[in-house]
Amino acid sequence: MKPVALRHLGRLLGLLVLCLLALQLFFLLRITMMALVDPQSTTFQRSEAWRLLSEHGRIDWSQQWVADDRIAANLKRAVIASEDAAFSDHGGVDWEAIERAWDRNQRAEARAERRNQFNDKRSRPRVEPKVIGGSTITQQLAKNLFLSGERTAVRKAQEFVLTFALEACLSKRRILEIYLNNVEWGEGLFGAQAAARHYYRVDAAQLGAHAAARLAVMLPAPKRFEKRPDSPYVAGRASTVVARMGAVELP
Repeated sequence: MKPVALRHLGRLLGLLVLCLLALQLFFLLRITMMALVDPQSTTFQRSEAWRLLSEHGRIDWSQQWVADDRIAANLKRAVIASEDAAFSDHGGVDWEAIERAWDRNQRAEARAERRNQFNDKRSRPRVEPKVIGGSTITQQLAKNLFLSGERTAVRKAQEFVLTFALEACLSKRRILEIYLNNVEWGEGLFGAQAAARHYYRVDAAQLGAHAAARLAVMLPAPKRFEKRPDSPYVAGRASTVVARMGAVELP
């Protein structure tokens, strides 16, 4: 390669590095501000608002920020028990949970492959394995606040960087407060207060153990579970969560 071309390539790479560093600084400043200022929206919420507007011509939306002391301890314990049992102890990433999820996904892919070999012989539709995530509450918050839902190595790497930044700049209590005020609980339904009012006609501060557990169970697939919030699966899984809540230590 000619020296001139090498210089141009070097400048381009340098520019890309500077842009990447500037982006990380931008994220870091936004996270630092969240120690004092409540975030008004997340990247995921904005994409959902655009989807609702595009598909329905209107945005049906319910969300109301409530402070940490106005969210029932029952809901905090239920969400931690259901989503991230080691939340108070890990540094943002639960490596053991990731390893467990990896092993389970490998087994699921193997089962799906065997089933697809059987289906192919009989001209039946192929099935996709159910992918299980090992993301912590902090990782979920990092993704929802700043990133898209695409599954790429670059996006996952950025998620890790943001996760560690959140843990470094914010307390566990603040991370959980922001998460519970922005997480999705149905189509156009975001945050603990909106969910408590929608499903149980009470404020987030008044949620009992079983109601809180049912809301926690809905989190992995809120759009699916909102159609049947009292389904046998939700009820059964909620009973398991209630049994675990007593062992949860709140940050």
